[in-house]
Amino acid sequence: MTQHPAPQSTAVPGPSGRTVRLTVAQAIVRYIAAQYSLADGVRERFVPAALGIFGHGNVAGLGQALAEHADALPFVQGRNEQALGHLATGFARAAKRRRTLAVTASIGPGATNLVTAAALATVNRIPLLLLPGDTYATRRQGPVLQQLDLPGTPDVTVNDAFRPVSRFFDRITRPEQLLTALPQAFRVLANPEETGAVVLALPQDVQAHAFDFPVELFAERDWTIRRRVPDAAEIARLAERIRGAERPLVIAGGGVVYADAQGVLTELGRGTGLPIAETFAGKGAVTEDGPWSVFGIGLEGAPTTNRLAERADLVVHVGTRLTDFATASQSLFADPGVRFASINIVEHDAVKQGAEAVLADARLALAALAAELGDYRIPAAWAADVAGARDAWLPVRDAATDPDAPFPLADHPELPVTGATLTQGQLIGLLQEHARPGDTIVAAAGGPPGDLQKVWDATGGRAAHLEFGFSCMGYELPAAMGVRLADPDPAHRVTALIGDGTFVMMPTEIVTAAQEGIPCTIVVSENHGYQVIRRLQMWRTGEHFANEFRYREAGGSLAGSDAAGLSGDYLRIDLAQIAAGLGAEVRTPATAAEVRAALAETRDAAGPVVIVVPTIPHADLPASEVWWDVSPAEAWERVDTSAKLAEYGAGRAQQRWHG
Repeated sequence: MTQHPAPQSTAVPGPSGRTVRLTVAQAIVRYIAAQYSLADGVRERFVPAALGIFGHGNVAGLGQALAEHADALPFVQGRNEQALGHLATGFARAAKRRRTLAVTASIGPGATNLVTAAALATVNRIPLLLLPGDTYATRRQGPVLQQLDLPGTPDVTVNDAFRPVSRFFDRITRPEQLLTALPQAFRVLANPEETGAVVLALPQDVQAHAFDFPVELFAERDWTIRRRVPDAAEIARLAERIRGAERPLVIAGGGVVYADAQGVLTELGRGTGLPIAETFAGKGAVTEDGPWSVFGIGLEGAPTTNRLAERADLVVHVGTRLTDFATASQSLFADPGVRFASINIVEHDAVKQGAEAVLADARLALAALAAELGDYRIPAAWAADVAGARDAWLPVRDAATDPDAPFPLADHPELPVTGATLTQGQLIGLLQEHARPGDTIVAAAGGPPGDLQKVWDATGGRAAHLEFGFSCMGYELPAAMGVRLADPDPAHRVTALIGDGTFVMMPTEIVTAAQEGIPCTIVVSENHGYQVIRRLQMWRTGEHFANEFRYREAGGSLAGSDAAGLSGDYLRIDLAQIAAGLGAEVRTPATAAEVRAALAETRDAAGPVVIVVPTIPHADLPASEVWWDVSPAEAWERVDTSAKLAEYGAGRAQQRWHG
């Protein structure tokens, strides 16, 4: 690189007094390439690659810098900025928050496309480094292309939309700001208590400005991802709570997985008999089947698990935010004297439900708790109830997912006739029997994550990656690519289960997967629409509207007639042709035997595979039998919702404040 002399006023020498003249963009790229994470003695590149799409807002700055340093920070070209953010988040989650990827975008819509990805990462507390371009800091140009240009607040740009959905946001308007901004950005990325989206907004002119940076800024640096050590007195009080309970229940969240605490948690269940339920993010926290494993909890959990939760007199929640899906909108825990305790590294989550908190790393705290409990076993009566709940649910689950038991369509004249012979539950059964140790199933929105939460067996090394903190359609496909990049073992297969609604929303990164040779499988359950929301409409209103993929009847979109309800035949969409056109290897099986063959034939495919399977609409898995706070309309014109309101009111009566 050519070095140019600089005026003394632009130099900030480090301890050695030596400086190197770089643009802001060059400095950022060189700094990122020199950062390492250090966790449990394992040292890894913190950000091993960058993803992005170039536009006028980042091509001459970051684009040039990434081209110059492609050997140190490889670059992956994408198709949609939001999808690239999801890819990076999927990578970071699969890497247990010890690594992430950087994503760059141009100004304006390229930048704001990343806002959804930032929100998802922050909600789920996953590290994500975003480098969006920004409008000119100098303002000599007048309002530039894609500038917001607000008369009363000229310093505001569209990138300010990142502020509420990021854990760290900074706009770099001077080169020397990098001296503090970059270390602070990586401090947040490396801190599991604070992590989420980290955004450095980069005005397109400032990216190209040169400065004499101290050479020490670019020395390799390790960021230790620390485990918070539990306080012995807090562990002792938690153990005392458990010993004093008649019906204790443990709820495991994503923090168990991120802390690599699955083995310790499973040993705790095996040694004590404590029943362990899992949230969406906690799916797979229990690594082996046993009498202590009681499956998913809450709105998409097993109904028998929810019956246990209703009776629990002590609930110990570990590494979870306890959202309304887990608590059935605060209506699930019904014992009059129920108490709560928790293990969490984030105090905000630890004290939810008025819990007595252990602020500590899940693995260290669970190991200490097991040692403190010693030879404790749960009361025999509660152990019998837990075993009975498991015994009641397992045959129901197995029957609902058995692909070789023909679904009795003749007994369900209310279901639409589409030619499909498999239910989504049976499709999951086929994916389950195909899954091997080391494989990962990915889902995020619509029906698939709820169904997987209810029936998927994530023991035996079969990982489940269910993003339901933000429930973001379009996450699944790029996230599967991120999981694949984080785990390149060719013996492992990454499979995303998505609905046709999600597929048509964001299939574009299939092109990136084909371009980069990223092997992953996308299984599309083609049930003709946003069926899980249609189900919610029927539950809360008794009528469905604009959620199925149907043609509009005669009259037109603006005719103002009943034809506006999209009540024609199902749309004829060739999903297979779309996938093939984007570069995927495609299969279109319709029967159980054909699905088995398609999965087997494509398991070792070197690039993306899309398997489109028609599934029977409106054929749902057994209900979880809990309530969710979604209110029906309190006034009506077409459909009388009085009965729905009465049902809703009965559920509201079960809501409790736990403090």
